[in-house]
Amino acid sequence: MAMVVSNVTALRKIEMAGKPKIICRKKEKDRGQNQHYPYKVIEITPPPKNLGIRCFPSNLQCGESVTIEGQAYTISAVTHRYQLRKGKYEPSEKRLDVLSTGRYILNLYLENLLEKS
Repeated sequence: MAMVVSNVTALRKIEMAGKPKIICRKKEKDRGQNQHYPYKVIEITPPPKNLGIRCFPSNLQCGESVTIEGQAYTISAVTHRYQLRKGKYEPSEKRLDVLSTGRYILNLYLENLLEKS
């Protein structure tokens, strides 16, 4: 299981044509490596909790572990949303649905028990 820790120093909001755009800046030593993109992060354990907008690499997958503010989470779903504008689909949002790592493991265990019964 891969672990991703965001090493981004800052998020900047830039107003472009009336629509806010978020820019992820990386530390100097990481220049030239994987690009980081802003993701809206939601913890889906009831009730859902918004963890804010975080910068992560673009190649995140389900089951990977990420650390946000010292707390370990496991990615449950990655969603890319598109919006139709002027006859073309344009990316509008990237979203990560996460569970705390303990809850993710408990869900796997309970699903396994259900399949056996």
